[in-house]
Amino acid sequence: MPYKKEERTNDFFSNVYEVTKLIPFGRITSYGAIARYLGSGRSARMVGWALNVCHNNNDFIPAHRVVNRKGLLTGKHHFGNSSTMAQLLENEGIIIGDDKIINFSERFWDPITELQ
Repeated sequence: MPYKKEERTNDFFSNVYEVTKLIPFGRITSYGAIARYLGSGRSARMVGWALNVCHNNNDFIPAHRVVNRKGLLTGKHHFGNSSTMAQLLENEGIIIGDDKIINFSERFWDPITELQ
């Protein structure tokens, strides 16, 4: 029997959370990289929606380690105030300038290659 739409969404969100929990301290990834790893390459926005509501999860989800494909802190407004996401990343050694990760390519973690 096919899943109801909300069951599929919950499964997708759970999978997003599991991948996000694997991002190592001091590394970052993108919404699109997680979507591609989950076999849903065109669902980067859905990954963002999942991370937007992850504060409802009982486990710690390091959503601050997920940014857009250009390294912009596009989800920063979901962290209470506009500087929290940058502060969390800077505490992990990530260099931020103008709401963008400066050392993006050297800190990028791609689940497709890292979780083989």
